[in-house]
Amino acid sequence: MGGGLRARRKKELPNERSNWQRCRRTRRSTTVGFFVLQPNRQVPIGRWRSAGLPRTTPVAIIEVSGRRWVWAPWGEVQWVRNLRAAGGATITVRRRKEEVRATELDPTQRVEFFRDILGPLARGIPFGVWFIRTVDGVDLDRPLEAAEGRRVFELHPLR
Repeated sequence: MGGGLRARRKKELPNERSNWQRCRRTRRSTTVGFFVLQPNRQVPIGRWRSAGLPRTTPVAIIEVSGRRWVWAPWGEVQWVRNLRAAGGATITVRRRKEEVRATELDPTQRVEFFRDILGPLARGIPFGVWFIRTVDGVDLDRPLEAAEGRRVFELHPLR
């Protein structure tokens, strides 16, 4: 005997998922659906500054006219610090890996990025400007304000 309510519940309903598991599964399938709409999602792999261990972080790589950028809509986040410290990363797209060097854009270049690259790209995608304004909190109609406090890196292939 013993085991309490948790043990009895496991025996009675072994395949039932908790609310948290259901929520996670729903969220994951929603994310997967979004990735289908955004096939250019890619993952840079960098190394932690202190531990030196490889880590992956999903980010959107913006590719226009053969040039590529990554940007951090929420400012100085952990992957930005890691990428800046490492100076490069390994990006993986559909199991194909590529070593890249990352160059951080200065404030003037960031304004140009939002005005000349991300703005026109988002306007060419249905709901693109709305998505960036709603999810990322960036108004592409104001590139000076959009560039303030947000980090952008240009990626250069090592080969």
